[in-house]
Amino acid sequence: MTVKSDNEVDVDVLVIGAGVVGIYALYRAIDAGFTARTLEAGDGVGGVWYWNRYPEARFDSESYTYGYIFSKELFREWRWREEFATQPEIEDYLNFVVDRFDLRKNISTGQRVVSAVYDETDAIWVVTTEAGETTRARWVISATGGLSVPHLPEIEGLDDFQGEGHHTGAWPHTPIDFTGKRVAIIGNGPSGAQLLPAIVDVVESVDLYQRTPTWTTPLNNAPITSERYEWLHDNFEDIVTVLSTSPSGFLHEPAGKFSTEDSAEARQEFYEKIWTSPGFAKLTSNYYDMTTNRDVNLEFCEFLAKKIRSIVKDPVTADRLIPKDHLFGAKRPPFVTNYFESFNKPNAGLIALKETPIVRVDATGIETTEGHRDYDIIVYATGFDFGTGALTRMGVKGREGLDLSIDWADGPSDFGGFSANRLPNFFFPGGPHGAGGGNYPRYSQDQVDWILDTIIYAREQGYHSFEPTAAQEAIWMSMIETLAPLSIFSVEHSHYYGANVEGKPRKFLLNPGGRGKLHEILDGVSSTENYGGAFTSAHETVAAG
Repeated sequence: MTVKSDNEVDVDVLVIGAGVVGIYALYRAIDAGFTARTLEAGDGVGGVWYWNRYPEARFDSESYTYGYIFSKELFREWRWREEFATQPEIEDYLNFVVDRFDLRKNISTGQRVVSAVYDETDAIWVVTTEAGETTRARWVISATGGLSVPHLPEIEGLDDFQGEGHHTGAWPHTPIDFTGKRVAIIGNGPSGAQLLPAIVDVVESVDLYQRTPTWTTPLNNAPITSERYEWLHDNFEDIVTVLSTSPSGFLHEPAGKFSTEDSAEARQEFYEKIWTSPGFAKLTSNYYDMTTNRDVNLEFCEFLAKKIRSIVKDPVTADRLIPKDHLFGAKRPPFVTNYFESFNKPNAGLIALKETPIVRVDATGIETTEGHRDYDIIVYATGFDFGTGALTRMGVKGREGLDLSIDWADGPSDFGGFSANRLPNFFFPGGPHGAGGGNYPRYSQDQVDWILDTIIYAREQGYHSFEPTAAQEAIWMSMIETLAPLSIFSVEHSHYYGANVEGKPRKFLLNPGGRGKLHEILDGVSSTENYGGAFTSAHETVAAG
C-alpha cells in the first residue's frame, strides 16, 4: 500500500468543532507539535455555549469544575463571577482561552462539515465543508458532542406558525423581546425549566407544555466571593486531583454513609441538607445507596414531592409537576431557580400533554384536544438528537464501506465512546457511550488526553494508522449492554435512549460503567503491546480484528 508522505496532507490533526472539547483537543495537538486546524460550523467559538443563548442559559456544573484545568495560570487568570455561570460569561471565557493560547489563527468558523471520507489508498481523511472547503488530514478528532443537533418535536404544522418560533439549542444572536408577548414553551427539561422563570415576569402569558414531569430541584447558585476565589486558587493542585479522579468529576463531598446508618428522622434532616446543596451534589453527595436502593430513592422522591406541594399553591398543578414514572436521577434532573414558584404567577400555565395532547401548530398558535390557544412566540425546548445526531449527519465513511449513517442506523457500536473499528485515525470524544453521567468536560478531557497520547505514540513509533480492533470494540459494547439495565439512567423513554426522537432506535447512549470502567479499559489497551495490535505502519494493511 502506498502512503503519501506527511507533507502531502494539509494538517496532521483536524478537529471538528470549537466547543469546550474541541478547543482542548486543538490546544493539545498544537502543544504536542502537530500541525492542526479546527473547522467550526458556527460563526464563533463555544460549541453548545455559542448556540444555546436563550435567557438564563447557564451551567449546572460549578463553573470552575466545568472549565479547563490543564493550566494553573489560566485557572487563576479567569475569575468566574458565579458558582454557575450564565451563557454570556461562558462564551467570553471560551474566547479568552482561545486568545490566551493563540488558537484563533487555527480555527475556521462558518465551516459545517458535510463529508468525511477515509482514503484507504493514502491512509488519510478527506473532509469537506458545506462552503466547499476540503482538508486532507492524517488524524481527525470530531468534537461535535452529543448535544449539537437540535431536535424539533414531531408535531403537525410547525412551519405554518406565523409568529416567532425558536429552538433553545439554536437561539438567535439578536435578543428576543418577550415583553407583553403570549408565549408557549414546549418542553420541561433543563432549557425549558431555565427559560420559564426568566421570562414569566415580563410576558403577558406563558404556557409550559409538559410531556413528562422531571425531578427538578433548586440550583442554589451564589456569587463567588473574594474568599472563595482565593481558596480555589490556593488549592488548585488538590482540585485538579479530585476532578481528574473522582467518578463524577465534581468537587462535591460524598455523604460518607449509607441510608441504613441513619434513623428515619435523621434521613429527613439529611434530605433537607441535600435540598439546599448546589446542583449535582443532590446526586453526588446523597447517600451511597441512593441510586441502588429503590426504597431509599422512593423515600427521597416523596420528600421532593412534599417540597413541590409546599411551593406550588394549586394542588392540581403541583400533582402534575410530580413525576410518577421514574425515580430521582433516572432522567437527567434539571437544576434551576424559581421553576416551581413560576407556576404561582397568574400569567403562567401548565399543560400536561398526556392529558391534553397537541393536535397541531397552525398560523396563530397551538391546537390541543381541549381547544386552541393563540401565541406570539413558540419556544421548542425539546432537546437534541443525543449521542449520534451530529456524527450520522456528517457523511462519515471509513474503510471497507463503513458509513455511519447506515451502520449506526440501529444504534452505535464503538470503543471507549470515542472511536470505532473501521474508522482508522478518527475519534469522537464526547460521543455515544462517551460519558457515564456527571461532569461531561472531565470525561471528555480523559478521552482527548488518551487520543493525543495515542497519536503521539504513533508518531514516535512510525505508525500511520490506529483503530480499535473488532475484538476491543466487542468487549466495550458487551460492557455497555451488560451494565445498561443496572444504570440509574435506565429509563427507556429518556433521551439517553434516544426516546425523544421519533423513529430512533432505543439504544442506551451513555457509558453505564462510568469513568472507572473507561479508565480500566483504556489502561488495559495502553498496557498491551502496540495498543493491542491496533496500529499499522505505512506499508501494512489494517487488521480487521
